[in-house]
Amino acid sequence: MASNLSPAFAYTVVYVKDVAKSVAFYAKAFGHSVRRLDESHRWGELESGQTTIAFTPLHQHETDDLTGAVQTARSSGQRQPVEVCFAYPDVDAAYKRAVENGAVPVSEPETKEWGQKVGYVRDMDGIVVRMGSYVNPPKQD
Repeated sequence: MASNLSPAFAYTVVYVKDVAKSVAFYAKAFGHSVRRLDESHRWGELESGQTTIAFTPLHQHETDDLTGAVQTARSSGQRQPVEVCFAYPDVDAAYKRAVENGAVPVSEPETKEWGQKVGYVRDMDGIVVRMGSYVNPPKQD
């Protein structure tokens, strides 16, 4: 008997200072298409495969009142308790494009002991973005 309780991972919501700027930055620096930016600039979405990347302001009464205020890093020596990860067939080219479009370099791509090539940058809000090769390449249809 099939269950109606099997979840699908639908969204990752990133809390940012400026939704419109973050949506534009992620589209340009990481190659995503903008799915939606509402007129109030309080919600934006990017096309990213099966899971949507969404952006919303750091502080808004709807969520702050319900779940508490968003905590942010207080210095460049700290990081958010989340990391955004994107997989690319050409990590070096993806890293170069990100940095050329305003991402702050953290670590140039290098091959890790498990065989994945990984590079790190920070976005305009200090969020760490990992760019890596596929550990297991996606199946070709």
